[in-house]
Amino acid sequence: MRESYKLRNEDWLEHATILDIQKTMNNGELSSLQLVSRYLENITKNNHSGARLNAIIEVNPEALQIAESLDAERKLRGMRGPLHGIPIVLKDNIETADLMHTSAGSLALKNNYAKEDATTTRKLRKAGAVILGKANMTEWANFMSMSMKNGYSSRGGQVLNPYGAHFDVGGSSSGSAVAVAAHFSTLSIGTETSGSILSPASQNNVVGIKPTVGLISRAGIIPLSHSQDTAGPIARSVTDAAILLGALTGQDEKDFTTQRSIERSYRDYTSNLNANALYGARIGVARSLYIDILPEDKRLVMEKAIEDIKEAGATIVELESISPMESDSTWDYNVLLYEFKSDLNAYLGKLPSTSPVHSLADVIRFNEDHPEQTLKYGQDILIESDKTSGTMTEPAYLESRLRDLQLSRTRGIDVIMAEHQLDALLFPNSNGAGVAAKAGYPSIAVPGGFTGEGQPVGIVFSGLAYSESSLVGLAYAYEQATKHRKLPVLN
Repeated sequence: MRESYKLRNEDWLEHATILDIQKTMNNGELSSLQLVSRYLENITKNNHSGARLNAIIEVNPEALQIAESLDAERKLRGMRGPLHGIPIVLKDNIETADLMHTSAGSLALKNNYAKEDATTTRKLRKAGAVILGKANMTEWANFMSMSMKNGYSSRGGQVLNPYGAHFDVGGSSSGSAVAVAAHFSTLSIGTETSGSILSPASQNNVVGIKPTVGLISRAGIIPLSHSQDTAGPIARSVTDAAILLGALTGQDEKDFTTQRSIERSYRDYTSNLNANALYGARIGVARSLYIDILPEDKRLVMEKAIEDIKEAGATIVELESISPMESDSTWDYNVLLYEFKSDLNAYLGKLPSTSPVHSLADVIRFNEDHPEQTLKYGQDILIESDKTSGTMTEPAYLESRLRDLQLSRTRGIDVIMAEHQLDALLFPNSNGAGVAAKAGYPSIAVPGGFTGEGQPVGIVFSGLAYSESSLVGLAYAYEQATKHRKLPVLN
């Protein structure tokens, strides 16, 4: 096959959607093998050398062979669907039953091989995607230490922002966002408990969807909190994120929470890619709580975003607040502390006898035994979580869980959106992620512009449970009206 001019043209790849890539593959101008090879070249150049982004913690040694076999299948039987031959990187807490490890960035799990694919991984393989590698992440999904920097793990080191190493990279799906932003992959999967997709997507000028909890199975993903955890797509465009979202939805007997999505999930979200979706929409903004407090350079970006949304035909509804949680002094994170111990112990307890850790207590002891390698930022959150009973019947846990639901849902997002007849709420970056996360509600981050220094700023649309279709439309309309996405300049 002749080498396509499109493959040599990085600018074409920057603006190409999955649909564009599939068109060139189907007409013979591009192959999955060529595309994977290009990404591996970029990884070689800028992951551990060059810009030293540290976004990829491990490359799939079988990626080239998988791509080649999918090219052969395309010639014989045609493509399976829009993900056929498309490279994708998975966050390092998502299991793959292959030659790669699953470690959540921890040295304690550096030799951990999964016995089977996570449900998310299995769905991607079935759709014909090429699992290109694992993305570095903030260790233990940023639930290890209060002082830990976004994007740091003892196994993978520090992920850097491709738009400037001095800019915050966001977390905990740091490598997943950087891998897409820096052209190490077409797509990636991140996970979020509270802001872990929205934050790195915003900081790295890409699109990230944090779905409703229960839309996507969590089976085979190293857990933090069963109340709030979810996987989600990260891509360079809303179109690609919508395509990837549809490939991941569906009920799974291994995750009972997915049963709630029956007749509320879709296999195709691309029908919502409407450039006029903002026209007539009502978007709520708590300006004094989320916009006015920003540094001046970021505030100006958000003010411009609000004006662009108005020009697209939407009505901005000024709100005093979103939830009582914003001013409630009794707010805590007991739910995460209790659930992390319980959920992680259940996961680690199933690892083979050869694993050095089978409980949270084992992880803490492992780190204490290897302090120079594992405790650069300490482990105060791990210790605090292990001090809880991890029992879901404890009054401290139940009271916090019920209060979270009340403040975020029934006295928060539910009532504010109904009272003002809103289609979505608008936030800068991941600043409002906590309320939607505790409610288990969806959000989508989309590039919103840059500060004068060149730091990306994302805008986030949030909505009610299973409102992904509407949010995709709003984000797409904003993206098409503004087109803020641009390729970072790497050394």
